[in-house]
Amino acid sequence: MKNITASVDDDTYRRSRIKAAEQDTSVSARVPAYLINLASAETKFDELERREKELRRQVPGGFSASDRLPRDELSLRLR
Repeated sequence: MKNITASVDDDTYRRSRIKAAEQDTSVSARVPAYLINLASAETKFDELERREKELRRQVPGGFSASDRLPRDELSLRLR
């Protein structure tokens, strides 16, 4: 386990102690909880990857390139 030292201004420290006391805990107990939450938070890439997988599951039959029109047939339809 690592110890860390952080500096905050006096007002922030005082308000943090009051908030922690209201929640029946301490600033020292809140800091590791905050850091654990921060470290376990999903990255933007992870979120997008998860959302893509969810969307792909919702598409009936999934995605398949073989379902696409051949290029020459597509160009005929666009004329």
